Amino acid sequence: MDKRQLRKQLLIARESLSLEDWKTKSDRLCQTLKQAPLFQHAQTILAYWSHRREADLSVLWGERQVWGLPRTVGKSLSWHVWKPSEPLQAGKYGIFEPHPDSPVLQPQDVDLILVPAVGCDRQGYRLGYGGGYYDRLLSSEDWQSIPTMGILFDFAWVEQLPVDHWDIALKGVCSDRRFWQKTDS
Repeated sequence: MDKRQLRKQLLIARESLSLEDWKTKSDRLCQTLKQAPLFQHAQTILAYWSHRREADLSVLWGERQVWGLPRTVGKSLSWHVWKPSEPLQAGKYGIFEPHPDSPVLQPQDVDLILVPAVGCDRQGYRLGYGGGYYDRLLSSEDWQSIPTMGILFDFAWVEQLPVDHWDIALKGVCSDRRFWQKTDS
């Protein structure tokens, strides 16, 4: 199955979750994430605002970490410090994002990037929406050394994804049922 077909299949499955099931899975994923060493040791975490039934991370916003959310700027993501008390605005694609005047986060300030995923495989490769925003970010020299963790529901964790030359494996994957972290070899 090619990426486009798999993306469509996984998005249909995710978007068909009942509100109750989505919330239960999201809460369970957040509990799993809290146990992950990558998360526990991170002080500044880049995350996302849930869109199209992506896992809802909002129960984590009260944690001690500094949070960053992305803004879409052209074909790139700009990361801004965000606090739960601050309003968000609808950006490109209808995704909520911080105000453009919010403080910008630089790569050296970031300890972990939580990457929304349509699907992930057992090697840490990610299937996104197809826009290439995270591929461009993660291939940038400034961002390459920062640990990354794919976030998805367990049914979207597949054995193997089709991989293109520009795809970069994530350092970890967290679902509502398990956590995986790449070991250095």
